[in-house]
Amino acid sequence: MTRERFRALVAEAIDTIPRRFAQEVKNLVIVVEDEPSADLLAEMEMGPEDVLFGLYQGTPLPERRWDYGNTLPDQITLFQAVIEEECEGDEDCIVMEIGDTLIHELGHYFGMSEDEIMEIEERYWRGEGS
Repeated sequence: MTRERFRALVAEAIDTIPRRFAQEVKNLVIVVEDEPSADLLAEMEMGPEDVLFGLYQGTPLPERRWDYGNTLPDQITLFQAVIEEECEGDEDCIVMEIGDTLIHELGHYFGMSEDEIMEIEERYWRGEGS
């Protein structure tokens, strides 16, 4: 799949995530890369059986102090080849996986716990928006 087509699916997936997430995001970019580097996987202590669909890098909202500002945007990186492989090229699956990954990484942006993120992801997979 071309990068352009994948980006179109990212835009489609953004429309599927809860509105309150999308409306509250400020100073955040979404980047697409093919796959995580070996160094990144090692840094995250991920083994060969672990899969990384996306990564949030930045300062979560609750950790920002009064002097936070004039900084580069936080970043969510989506790993196209990993997502495509997981979905075996099925575009509907790819949109859902991108949406799920964005929800997870936005949860980190908002400073949510893993349990809170999992609850939102479960509602997403059941088709319960907002």
